[in-house]
Amino acid sequence: MRRAVASLAGAGALLLTGCAAAAEDDVRAVATAFQDPGEDPQGRCDLLAPATRAALEGDAAAPCPEAIADLPLPGGEVTSVVVWGDDAQVRIGGDVVFLSGAGGRWLVTAAACEPRGEMPYDCEVEGS
Repeated sequence: MRRAVASLAGAGALLLTGCAAAAEDDVRAVATAFQDPGEDPQGRCDLLAPATRAALEGDAAAPCPEAIADLPLPGGEVTSVVVWGDDAQVRIGGDVVFLSGAGGRWLVTAAACEPRGEMPYDCEVEGS
């Protein structure tokens, strides 16, 4: 009986590790596509969470494809990906991007973020 429980626990841990790795790959792909200055502006907008997109358009007083062109999103190399549940953080180039998972896909909730020590990040674009 103990062997069966240990085997099930080991299989569960392996399954969770596989899921976490898959989530990290998905998060990395979304953040990289969002940050890519060569990507179609509409495609980049489609990667934004609805509240984030609305905030960007409201702040810029312009449609998302126009507003996104003015953001400091230079792209770059991904240096870290951290996923915790349905939330994630990606450090890419000199930027930090936050994402949230919903409905089987990851969307950007904040970008062009700079750390401020113990205070919350200062982000150029974020939803409420």
